Amino acid sequence: MIKIREASEADLPALLAIYNHVIQNTTAVYTYEAQTMEARKAWYAGKLAAGYPVYVAEEEGRVAGFSSYGPFRAWPAYKYTIENSVYVTEEHRGKGIGKLLIRPLIESARAKGYHAIIAGIDSVNEASIRLHASFGFIEVAHFREVGYKFGRWLDLTFLELLLDTPANPTEG
Repeated sequence: MIKIREASEADLPALLAIYNHVIQNTTAVYTYEAQTMEARKAWYAGKLAAGYPVYVAEEEGRVAGFSSYGPFRAWPAYKYTIENSVYVTEEHRGKGIGKLLIRPLIESARAKGYHAIIAGIDSVNEASIRLHASFGFIEVAHFREVGYKFGRWLDLTFLELLLDTPANPTEG
């Protein structure tokens, strides 16, 4: 049985292993170098300090995946827009864990008054695009050849989910 819960610092080695596997073996992350534990600790501390959630999927005491969101862009007028991330271990993909990890992100975003969730997905990652579409995300942009990894150009697709919040946005 899969349990979804908030991440703790004790989960960081598993989160690091998942993220580094994704970096080294997929085009889901457009970077080349594996992260260090120090970088993952700083990432986690930054999420907590900013009030952004980090969820883990756990099966029989092992982390099977994680999800989070963070700022879409740094400028103040984007404060109601976030970008989500979902990563699942290779052996757990295709088992519905991604769906279990996205649901609390959407609920958290709505509760915190965010209005738009953006998902930036490598355009050939059909599983992730379908996953997001199942929650109502729609494609809003397709950027051609904006990344380069594993000896080839990569296209990036942006999907967006609009939430019925905030009721009374502010500019301050």
